[in-house]
Amino acid sequence: MNPHLTSSRFKISFALLSLFMLLTGLISCSGSDTQTSPPPISDTGTPGAEEALGERLFLETRFAQAFKIFLDNGGNANDPNIDDSVVNTVKTLGAPIAPGPFKGLSMNCRACHLVDDVLDAPGGGMRTYADFARRSPVPARADGKTIAVRNSPPLVNAALDRPGGVLFHFDGEFNTMEELIAATFTGRNFGWLPGEKAQALKHIANVVRDDDGSFDLTDTGLSYRILFTGTNPNIPEELQLPPQFRTFIGSGTDQEIFDAVVRVVAAYVNGLRFSQTEESGALIRSPFDIFLTVNGLPQQPDANESELSYSRRLRALITAPGFTPQFVTTNPNRPNGQFQFHTQTFQFGATELAGLKMFLAEPATLPASPAEVSAGAIGNCIACHAAPNFTDFKAHNTGTTQKEYDGIPGHGNGAFMNLAIPTLATRTTDDLPATEQHPQASERFRAIPSAGTTLTDLGLWNAFANPDMPTPQEKIRNLLCDGEQPCTASQSDLLNRAIARFKTPGLRDLAHSTPFMHTGQFDTLKDVIDFYIDISAQARAGTLRNGANQLHGIALKTTDVATLVAFLNSLNEDYQ
Repeated sequence: MNPHLTSSRFKISFALLSLFMLLTGLISCSGSDTQTSPPPISDTGTPGAEEALGERLFLETRFAQAFKIFLDNGGNANDPNIDDSVVNTVKTLGAPIAPGPFKGLSMNCRACHLVDDVLDAPGGGMRTYADFARRSPVPARADGKTIAVRNSPPLVNAALDRPGGVLFHFDGEFNTMEELIAATFTGRNFGWLPGEKAQALKHIANVVRDDDGSFDLTDTGLSYRILFTGTNPNIPEELQLPPQFRTFIGSGTDQEIFDAVVRVVAAYVNGLRFSQTEESGALIRSPFDIFLTVNGLPQQPDANESELSYSRRLRALITAPGFTPQFVTTNPNRPNGQFQFHTQTFQFGATELAGLKMFLAEPATLPASPAEVSAGAIGNCIACHAAPNFTDFKAHNTGTTQKEYDGIPGHGNGAFMNLAIPTLATRTTDDLPATEQHPQASERFRAIPSAGTTLTDLGLWNAFANPDMPTPQEKIRNLLCDGEQPCTASQSDLLNRAIARFKTPGLRDLAHSTPFMHTGQFDTLKDVIDFYIDISAQARAGTLRNGANQLHGIALKTTDVATLVAFLNSLNEDYQ
């Protein structure tokens, strides 16, 4: 077993493979008078092979700019040991984990989206394709940047289907998973500066061409040239690519090879899901999910029922006078009845149920009344985090940008409220993120705030109406219209609405994606809920710039925090 990869994520299910073969005619029906020979696997490929190859490329460390420099200085394309310090350790909130799982190599996707790579290391543990840092390290270049602007989000469930279609990154910059992956491979996280995309693309294509299979963190031992053909007799059946993922590496252009790489990595990431039933897709492994099952409660919305309506129906069921809960005290998925990758007890008891009721509770109207604020126990969480996925797939300003900006030495309360932000009429390309078209842009509104500057991160403001980001515009506009049909707001008004808005994350298995928020500024769930208590008061007082209206409905007291945390912890599971 390769020490850099301790488990395989994609073992082809015999049942799924048999079903595919049946549906595509690879298994002939018994008793037929006119049986036909099934087409060979080499013609059809094996479902899931693209994900297996995508995993290998997700782990590939030779796409980084540092490796190109190594090659330019006479290095061997199949000897990746260049000792790029950015991956020699794993950055955490405390002491770094040393050595890191990719020590001696260079940047790859997995370095910021870990799974079981440092499971047993002091300060490590399981991750749901996230890391341990507030903001992930990036390779040093002439721009002086050494960390990413935002916290590394978990990738499990990141590609779920959603109303209005997918958007990726906290600011909705990318319209498809393929766009995101292409930009990552040719972008700053891999050491490439804006303006170096063509150079990066050529380098990646050359690595794929020159690969001889001797460096493979998934232990197949076959070259990319062989695997991408899909038909070579040396390819094991489970690794034979379906035709739509194949390409001829030897004769392909740089762009064709790069596109083939992106397609299989996208297939891999799109397949990262929390455990669910094959029949209905119901989630099954957290204490919360098992509580629903043992009490006969619905696990997901009915057909044509929104997740918000489902959450309200669930609230009505658990608060009904005749509801007598059966609590969960053991994990049916584990021999010892406990978690494998969490230190907490596997349970859903009275405290968790009380926390669920708080989570589902809504005020009578917005804003919450003084009496409701005084009484507490109203989370209004489902306004943005409806079950069962615990996200509305929208974007809101929850105040994290303002809190971080005002907390910078020399800024103070009110600094973000008074910050001069360009309008649509006055915004220039220099105010926006650097791109291939404008590599020298200042990025001053997609930056980490610091003392003595007006740097900050305005989220969707950077992507909306940005001519260098044309593909996600319709989807972002729909988010900013907030359900208005027809949406009559002007582009200028919508840009103002976009200030400091970020996509809503899901809440499942939060313990494996600390620290929290796009800024990574909160270490614990208690910190997060304390923040929401304070920021909801600011929203009602009118001192939160462009704050989400949903914040006005939060009515929690400090005595509610531990109960709500207990429920959120019941959404943890052993990711496998």
